[in-house]
Amino acid sequence: CFSSLLVNKHKPWIETSYHGIITENNDTVILDPPLVALDKDAPVPFAGEICAFKIHGQEMPFEAVVLNKTSGEGRLRAKSPIDCELQKEYTFVIQAYDCGSGPGGTNWKKSHKAVVHIQVKDVNEFSPAFKESVYKATVTEGKIYDSILQVEAIDEDCSPQYSQICNYEIVTPDVPFAIDRNGNIRNTEKLSFDKQRQYEIMVTAFDCGQKHATEDVLVRVNVKPVCKPGWQDWNKRIEYRPGSGSIPLFPSIHLETCDGPVSSIHTTIELQTNYIGKGCDRETYSEKSLQKLCGASSGAIDLLPSPSATTNWTAGLLMDSNDIIFKFDGKQGAKIPDGIVPKNLTDQFTITLWMKHGPSPGLRAEKETILCNSDKTEMNRHHYALYVHNCRLVFLLRKDFDQADTFRPAEFHWKLDQICDKEWHYYVVNVEFPVVTLYMDGTTYEPYLVTNDWPIHPSHIAMQLTVGACWQGGEVTKPRFAQYFHGSLASLTIRPGKIESQKVISCLQACKEGLDINSLESLGQGIKYHFNPSQSVLVMEGDDIENINQALRKVSYINSRQFPTAGVRRLKVSSKVQCFGEDVCISIPDIDAYVMVFQANEPKITITGMDHFARPAAQFESERGVILLPDIRIVSTVTKMEHPLDLREHDRANKQVVVEEMLHNLDFCDVLVIGAELDPEQECLELDRRELQGRHLDATNSTAGYSIYGVDSMFSYEQVLRQLRYRNWGTSATSDRKFRVKCSELNGRYTSNEFNLEINILHSSNSNFMDHVNHMIVQPQFLQSVQHPEGTVSAVHNSVVPSVATIVTIICVSILVFVITLGVYRIRTAHQHSSAEHEGGKESEMDWDDSALTITVNPMEKYEKPHQAEEESEEEDIDDDEEDTTSAESDESEEEEEEEEEEVIVQKGDKQNATRQEQL
Repeated sequence: CFSSLLVNKHKPWIETSYHGIITENNDTVILDPPLVALDKDAPVPFAGEICAFKIHGQEMPFEAVVLNKTSGEGRLRAKSPIDCELQKEYTFVIQAYDCGSGPGGTNWKKSHKAVVHIQVKDVNEFSPAFKESVYKATVTEGKIYDSILQVEAIDEDCSPQYSQICNYEIVTPDVPFAIDRNGNIRNTEKLSFDKQRQYEIMVTAFDCGQKHATEDVLVRVNVKPVCKPGWQDWNKRIEYRPGSGSIPLFPSIHLETCDGPVSSIHTTIELQTNYIGKGCDRETYSEKSLQKLCGASSGAIDLLPSPSATTNWTAGLLMDSNDIIFKFDGKQGAKIPDGIVPKNLTDQFTITLWMKHGPSPGLRAEKETILCNSDKTEMNRHHYALYVHNCRLVFLLRKDFDQADTFRPAEFHWKLDQICDKEWHYYVVNVEFPVVTLYMDGTTYEPYLVTNDWPIHPSHIAMQLTVGACWQGGEVTKPRFAQYFHGSLASLTIRPGKIESQKVISCLQACKEGLDINSLESLGQGIKYHFNPSQSVLVMEGDDIENINQALRKVSYINSRQFPTAGVRRLKVSSKVQCFGEDVCISIPDIDAYVMVFQANEPKITITGMDHFARPAAQFESERGVILLPDIRIVSTVTKMEHPLDLREHDRANKQVVVEEMLHNLDFCDVLVIGAELDPEQECLELDRRELQGRHLDATNSTAGYSIYGVDSMFSYEQVLRQLRYRNWGTSATSDRKFRVKCSELNGRYTSNEFNLEINILHSSNSNFMDHVNHMIVQPQFLQSVQHPEGTVSAVHNSVVPSVATIVTIICVSILVFVITLGVYRIRTAHQHSSAEHEGGKESEMDWDDSALTITVNPMEKYEKPHQAEEESEEEDIDDDEEDTTSAESDESEEEEEEEEEEVIVQKGDKQNATRQEQL
């Protein structure tokens, strides 16, 4: 015994304390420092080895195991799942035991006791839950509340990170409420009882781990009315359909003054149409047709016509084809061919145009030429010009020496805010030399500055008339355009020898939509009203509330165009009320409403092409990559409807007459990546920038896709999109990609369908690739007779089509034989029966004739429909097994059945004819 004690002389040694972390629902404890026991008896066997670790504590869910007896390494682990919500931390004592002095483990020694403290790391397994199923509150209209009510959610996770609610969010979109981090709900705008009496909003909560509530909570906010001065019983949206004439805007409106002592009411109704067409909805006829309609003098020369074979100088300009509007971006100009405008305009002529122009860039902006007549070569003299300079409109007219030889007026300047307000205005320059008058939107303006100059010296140099820029033919190395225009122009005309009257000018710029008053004679006494020239603003004033109510109910919207521009026309009604003895007594909120003008026929932009293809990985990894949209097609169509005149047809849906293809520009096409964005380290979309040259297009590229933008034709977009390539030089991580193509016209006013494309990157052998191609080509719904190259694809295609056709032919022939046989049998039976009756009386001949007709027709009707259903069911069964039939068997059986069909038809037809002759 004494000798054995000498062998195991030392106790194991461990650290005095340990700190551990365990993630709930996990069994591994991470200790700091690691669990290691040392024994000075090492390397003596047994005595220097560690055999066990023992945990002291009541029912601790942990155990310690020895990983290596020699090194003394151990591991602490959980015996059962640890739940942080039940207990967040554990503290217990652990001791190490050596192996004693021999194999039996006798005379073992234990270490001192070490304290182990374990914290349970929380897992965000619980979602926030609201304390209440529904929250309710009531507010008074017209007030802004700091807090209407508070919602509260709780989370059962144990840690502060996952158990605390860090954020609340209103799920319901477009509601006038907001919520803070503590769950307090407030209104962001004053609520109106008339607008909405109750709001139902859904609220969700997020814990600090960004896990949201499994169920959103409903919050009901009721609005209580108070007496609030203002207009009542009006609709925010007024619908207008083409051809409706004049419709009232506010047929039931009335003013609530809350019993205030009102002495007078001043109301302004404004129709805002500056974003429609050229400032409002005007006729889109050609300028010549419109001038003839307004009774203008003949001889007007259109300098910005629609491009055609005879008027091709505008072909290179940016153009909105709907309203014949030309957009100048400071890089374009057009030369008017010789002979279009006479050289001598005489002392009387007129220039008319629509212009939309904004502030010029820079402190000292250059001249922006609208119209210019200058020397074509050698010199740089401007004979006459119309241009914008620093938001001033300037007209230059230089006389020749043979017309005048004295100091004469040469430059006429007008300073108007409208020149740079980015809105459409109609300008008419009437020249009665030496007097020049400007009409803008029908109003006369005299020049604020007139400068004189000497006449131009005579020469034989030819002149060049240009639009959008001025031609600089001399004093430069190479003749070029200069002084470019930035803005939009339309209907630019020049009329030599005549000037326009005020009446014609008003007609040319008149809006075809505006405000109107129905039955002016019934407005009532004491009502004063005034329209602006374009009838977009109406001012009414009166001292009686009921008379104002009646007058406002008669205000209407009218659009005399047959095909009005569809869209929204905003309405604003502002009012001021005065009371007895006071300047202003109550405040009347403005009315913000809108007229929705419907469009009858709308273009439909459709994108088509191959929507699914596969290529070997090597093609994607090549320098050129794979063309993404090789056969993309963009088509726009318009459907014309026929409105039935007959009352019986009127109840039916409108009948589609024709679908016509139409051409127009696009302003952007986006190729978007569906799913994860592109990884720039291994894949990209590429386009040769040279494809954009010569077109009014540009492009941007990102990991989300490729965007091509600019006003250009659908054909140009097709050509560019067909050159878009997809490269992937890390194909091992990618098996497929999905893209979506969408195009737009008029900045999203008309959008195309969403064309989805899926591509597969094949990493397998060539046979798998061909199988995939076969799968794409063989589509039973759209099988067509298409010739394919010889090979696997053709073999599969041909093996499918003949088998289906043969089986359908067999079924049809079988049904036909059966019906003919049954009909012949019935006819023979009827003939025998009618012959017996013929011996009994003469009237039976007519009875036989009727029965024969009935028997001939009815069996076909009786047995046709059941066998059609039978045929369809048989076709469906056979379609499932069509792959089992080979191409050779199908062709053989088809020829045999066709021969049998011909024989049966001939035989049965002869028998039927013989029977009819015998009966007759």
